[in-house]
Amino acid sequence: MRLADRWKDYELLDASSGERLERWGDVILIRPDPQIIWKTPKKHPMWNKADARYVRSQTGGGHWDVRRKLPDSWQIGYDDLRFNIKPMGFKHTGLFPEQAVNWDWMREKVANAGREIRVLNLFAYTGGATAACLSAGAYVCHVDASKGMTQWAKENAASSGLADVPQRWIVDDCGKFTARERRRNSLYDAIIMDPPSYGRGPNGEVWHLEEQIYDLVGSVAEVLTDNPLFFLINSYTTGLSPSVMKYILTAQLGSRWKDAVIEADEIGLPVSGASRDGREQVLPCGATAIFSRG
Repeated sequence: MRLADRWKDYELLDASSGERLERWGDVILIRPDPQIIWKTPKKHPMWNKADARYVRSQTGGGHWDVRRKLPDSWQIGYDDLRFNIKPMGFKHTGLFPEQAVNWDWMREKVANAGREIRVLNLFAYTGGATAACLSAGAYVCHVDASKGMTQWAKENAASSGLADVPQRWIVDDCGKFTARERRRNSLYDAIIMDPPSYGRGPNGEVWHLEEQIYDLVGSVAEVLTDNPLFFLINSYTTGLSPSVMKYILTAQLGSRWKDAVIEADEIGLPVSGASRDGREQVLPCGATAIFSRG
């Protein structure tokens, strides 16, 4: 497992009985997490002193039980990057801290490429990967269907001092945008994809990632240059194991670039100060598959 273990402003303090105890800067939150099926004792003192806890409703959704008035938003940093955080309506905060392990990898890859790199970031959310690649010197085209998330991503880039570097912000369906780029012969050296597990389109179309990921990777790969640097896929879908994602990249890209390295693994977060029988406790947080060259 690859761990995002270099955070200073974020800390996973404990994890038990379906919940995370987390520090986001100076704010302590408790959030549900279906991966946490173990029921170890909740000994950390901050379980009883958290600023807010997200409580699920039996009828769906949920609400934040706020114990101390929170700011409307606040910032946390990761190296030279700055991200704006706020509790959202469905337990999220606008950032997935485990993705920092991928930001580190992408930054190093872009910085050491020795050439200009054009990155296409699809399903790009609030732009953690966008900011990471921009900071390494890449041109990034950021694409997400949500206008609100795209604006949030632009604010994160600005907060990181990256507002004036080459970038493009697109609010659109990722598949439709990529098809237009293919027709325009607008190509990219690197692609990042973080598609949702499930969703509905504006006309009621149902999206199931397991059913569409294989063809989606194949169509998106058509906008890669002849000398691509990497293609990275994130997944939080239980049915898509690292091995399955690796096979998809191998099947769709491996025959075209036989010199590529294709790897896949879980990513995760260390649980600060927690150990079981002297062993570090780690929370698995999805999977990443990476096709890379050079």
